[in-house]
This record gives sequence, C-alpha cells and structure tokens, in this order.
Amino acid sequence: MAHSQQTAPFDYVIFGATGDLTMRKLLPALYNQLRIGHVPEDARIIGTARSELSTEEYRTRAQEALEHFLPAPHKDAALIERFLKKIHYVTLDGTKEDPASWDDLHTVLKQSPADRIRVFYFSTAPQLFEAISENLHRFSFITPQSRVVLEKPIGTDSASARAINEGVSRFFKEEQIFRIDHYLGKETVQDIIALRFANPVFNAVWSAEHIQSIQITAAETVGVEGRAAYYDTSGALRDMIQNHLLQVLSLCAMEAPADLGADSVRDAKVKVLKALRPIPPEKVASETLRAQYITGTMDDVKVPGYLEELGDNSNTETYAVMRAYVDTPRWKDVPFYIRTAKRSHKKVSEVVVTFKKTASSLFGKDGEHNRLVIRLQPNEGFGLALNIKNPSAADFSLQHGAMDGRFAPADGSLIPDSYERLMLDAVRGYPALFIRRDEVEAAWAWVEPTLQTWAANKVPMTHYPAGSYGPKEARAFIATTGDAWHEDMKN
Repeated sequence: MAHSQQTAPFDYVIFGATGDLTMRKLLPALYNQLRIGHVPEDARIIGTARSELSTEEYRTRAQEALEHFLPAPHKDAALIERFLKKIHYVTLDGTKEDPASWDDLHTVLKQSPADRIRVFYFSTAPQLFEAISENLHRFSFITPQSRVVLEKPIGTDSASARAINEGVSRFFKEEQIFRIDHYLGKETVQDIIALRFANPVFNAVWSAEHIQSIQITAAETVGVEGRAAYYDTSGALRDMIQNHLLQVLSLCAMEAPADLGADSVRDAKVKVLKALRPIPPEKVASETLRAQYITGTMDDVKVPGYLEELGDNSNTETYAVMRAYVDTPRWKDVPFYIRTAKRSHKKVSEVVVTFKKTASSLFGKDGEHNRLVIRLQPNEGFGLALNIKNPSAADFSLQHGAMDGRFAPADGSLIPDSYERLMLDAVRGYPALFIRRDEVEAAWAWVEPTLQTWAANKVPMTHYPAGSYGPKEARAFIATTGDAWHEDMKN
C-alpha cells in the first residue's frame, strides 16, 4: 500500500485555503512531501478562499504556519522558500455562479498544460461540496485528469450523506472522488493489516476461537474550547465513531483481501460494515453509553465543564461508547468496544485485543489474559502481554511479562503525518486509503438508530470529571460481557 515515487506534475487547488486545516495540516504535508523528493519541481499549490489577499500576503501566512507547525528537524529555510514559490492565491467564493469571479482561477490554471493533473481539495463545510462541484463543471475546470478530495464529515446522517454523495457525483465520476479519513493515512492504522496478515503468530489466532474482545479507543485530553459551537452540532459519535473508529474496526475484523489493491481492501471493509449487528432503538440503552465532561482537574489545574465552555445547555455527548458485534463466522459473539472521549485522563488512540485464557488446567486459575495493544498514537507501536513464570515466587506461579515494539521508520526518521500520504495518493489516483461511497452509507446506517434514540433523550446523559477516564457507568457497561477497560486491567 506504500507509494514512495515522485508524482507526475500537478496543480493542487484548495478551497478553504485560509482555514485551520489548510494551515495546520495540508500545507505542512505538501512541504514534507517536497522535502523527501515526492513533489516535482513544477507542481503548484493554488489556494482559494473569500479573503481578499494577494499571493504574497498568502505566502506570508503560509510561511508562518510552516514555522509554527513543522517539526524542528524538518525546517529548512531554503526549502521553505522553494515551497512558497509553488503557492498561488486566488480570492474566490466557490459557491458563486458569476463567471467573472472565476476568471482569476482560469488564468492561473491556463498556465499549465491542458493534460495536467488537477486535484480540487474541498476543505470547506460539506454543504458547499455540491455547489462548488457544479461551478467547477459549469466553468469547465473539470478534466479527465481531475480528482476531488472531500474532507470529512460526509453528512450528519444517512440522508445528508446520500445528498452530498449524489450532488458531487453529478459532476465527478466515482473514481475521481476521494473521501478522506485521515485515520486511514496513519502508518500505525495501516500496520493493523501488516500485524494481522504478515505474521502467522497473530493470523492463526485472529478469531472468536481465541479472542475474547477488542477495544478501540480514541481519547483526547483537550476539550472543545474554541470549537464548541461546531462540536455541539456534531458530538463524539459523529465526530469520531461513525468515521475514524469504524474504519479501524473494519481493518481489525475484515477477512484477508485478495490483494492490497483499492477495490480489494475496500470490498473487505464494506463487508464488515454491512455485517455489523444492528442496534435497534430498544437496545440502544444497553449497548451504548453517552456522557459529558464536567468541571475537573487536569495537571493540578481546574478546567471548566463542557456546558461552561459552550455557554449554553446541551445534550451533545463528549464521551461515547458502543458495543458492536460483527455477525460473521470469524467473529461470532465477540464484542468490539468503540470508545471516544474529550478531556480524558490521557491522550491515547489504541486497539486492545484481549485473548481468551488458556483452557489448560496445568496452572489452575493462575495467569491472566494475553493482550495485544496496538498504539496508534502517541508512542506508536505495540505491546504484547504474556504469562511468564514469576521468578520471585516459591511455587510455580505466573506473572505478566511484556514485549514491546515500535512502529518506527528503519532510517530513524519521524513517522509521516497521515495527510502526507493521502494528499499525494489523490494525485496518483490511488484510492485504497480513501472511503468509498458504500462505506460512508453503511457506517451511517449502523449508527443512525443510536443517534436518533439519543436525540430523543431515551438514553440518560451521564457525566465524568474532566481529567478522568470517563463516567463510572462505563465500568458497569463493559462488565456485562465479562470485560474490563484496558486502564483497569492488571499489568
């Protein structure tokens, strides 16, 4: 799935070029790809937004962003100057139908050969995707070599997701549409495939016969802060579970694809999403849990609760957990716990695979579950907890021994940011790490009954102090199937 060759020349047109995502992720990602030799010298980056800026003014903003967001080892003044020269800026409201407002973009793009690859990156609100696509078509910007990258979220429910997909598909073919989920661009997420299928020691035991449960957690120490107004229209389930964490689940649960081609991998993931056991409204209260953080203490500093940050009353969750079952022979009755939280005790994204205890009576009740922990971030790597003999015990008793490994490049360099791979895979026309339309719609179909039941307040909102691992009710929730959260397990 890795691609390291230099790309063909391209024009990267970013709608929403003055926004936080562009400055924090997209421009640094393209700079780093230039730094390692993947971007050709005649590639161009064309930023568009409604702000009245000159190209030089925009380059100044871009330089400030690179200085702020690039890791220190990657900063090179001469290279930054080379990169900035690739950047152009056009003042443009992508939703306007006035032909004259598109003249400047026409002028810039005409400076490239007609067969140049064009990537249109929509870093805007999803409700604008169709209008921008229609204008690109109306004013003849879309060529056979064009691609469009759609930033998440793709809708807020099944109906809006279908509307967005259908709207964009009126003007771009499916093979031209790249729906981005930056979790799939993480090298550590892709390592799930390598760990599972490249290592017989795991491949042989990756099923209900040997696995008791799988936990998938994405927790952040930050609150919603400046994003409170946006977050309150989304919530933890829409923001993380419907997209990122269901993608991780699909990689954990899928059957081996025929190959690592885009269609094979995505076919395998879709089968998982369509095999998820439905959670009907009457079971939402027993199979899900939602909560908000309240005032708490983090690093000895008192931090406000969600409602204080929002400045209003709200039933939007900042913590969510769902118990999922994949109804395939491989995963018969194995629970997958999908959990996400704001203002958690620590920042962590991980997959915890708990294996069943050995059926041998040789050690009686001594010994604990073997566990594989795949650390997606931070401290990217894996840990394997095994039962070993306790060397300090008088009798033959067991203790946990830990094996640890790192997902680090062999040359000692930093792990690339997820956007680096994804942005150039769009140029290359390689869609394996992007979301296909049927994946988006299958994921929405599964979570929607829960969203509707929560919206009707048929499941109580629980609470947890900022700086904790979550609500106390979460321990009882997972204990109903005989499991415990990773942070509560014995080491």
